[in-house]
Amino acid sequence: MHEVFENTVRFEETDAQGIVFYGNYATYQDESFNEYMEAIGFPFDAVDEREWDAHVVDVTLRYRKPATFRDRLTNSLRVARIGNSSIEFAYECRNADGELLVDGSVTHVVVDESGSPTRVPDELRDAIVAFQDEPPELS
Repeated sequence: MHEVFENTVRFEETDAQGIVFYGNYATYQDESFNEYMEAIGFPFDAVDEREWDAHVVDVTLRYRKPATFRDRLTNSLRVARIGNSSIEFAYECRNADGELLVDGSVTHVVVDESGSPTRVPDELRDAIVAFQDEPPELS
């Protein structure tokens, strides 16, 4: 796993029970994806320069332990699998003590300019493999 996004829980991210509202972890996961892509050389703000984009098609989150206002969170990602047109990321969110709060996955499908699924570009595949300590499953 690569620690790619750190955040401090803001008051407005908590619910009536004083814990992080569950839907905010999808936002944390998405911020982690953006940071991961930037780290491997594919920043979001350069999407217009490419002939492809990546769309979310599946999100899974498992809640293990709550986070509360002002908790410092570390969000980590790694690519678990690269398919023909899909990329599956494994996700973890931990608190400052290293305790696992949430884990899960998010799958993106690479699409061409018309929005149709297309093969994951070789330069993206190569960048992911070079970045990760543990290579993803390739199919």
